[in-house]
Amino acid sequence: MKSKCLICERISAIKENKNPCFVKELETGYVVLGDFQFYKGYTLFLCKKHVQELHELNPEFKSKFLNEMSLVSEAVFKAFKPLKLNYELLGNSESHLHWHIFPRHLNDPNPKNPVWIIDKKVRYAPETKPNQKELEEMKKTLLKELI
Repeated sequence: MKSKCLICERISAIKENKNPCFVKELETGYVVLGDFQFYKGYTLFLCKKHVQELHELNPEFKSKFLNEMSLVSEAVFKAFKPLKLNYELLGNSESHLHWHIFPRHLNDPNPKNPVWIIDKKVRYAPETKPNQKELEEMKKTLLKELI
C-alpha cells in the first residue's frame, strides 16, 4: 500500500482553495472535473472518508455517498448531454474511494468500448487539458445542474 494518497492530496488542495478543478462540496464527498477532458465532462466524486472499499463505510454514510454519486452523475448528464454515462469505482491504483463518471458522446472513438481502451497517452495528451476559460465554463455548467 502506498504511503501517499493522491485523493487525500487532492482533497487537501480543495480545502486550501488550490484545486482548480473543484466544483462543489457535498455531504459525503467533493465533485471535481478531471484534469484531462478527453471525454468532455469527465467528473470525479471523491469520498470524504479515506477508505478502500464501500463496505468499510458505515451503512448510513454509504447510502448517502451512493445517493450523492447518483445526483452528481445526473448533473453530469444534464450538463454535458451525453448519449450514455459510464461509472467506475476501481481503486486499484488509488485506494481511496472515488467515482469516475464518464460522459460518452457520439463522436467518442469506439463509443461502445470501455473508456480505458484508449491509450493513456491519448487520454492524457496536452490538448485534452482544458484551458482556464474552458475549465471555468465547464465548472459553471456542472455547478448549475448540481444546485
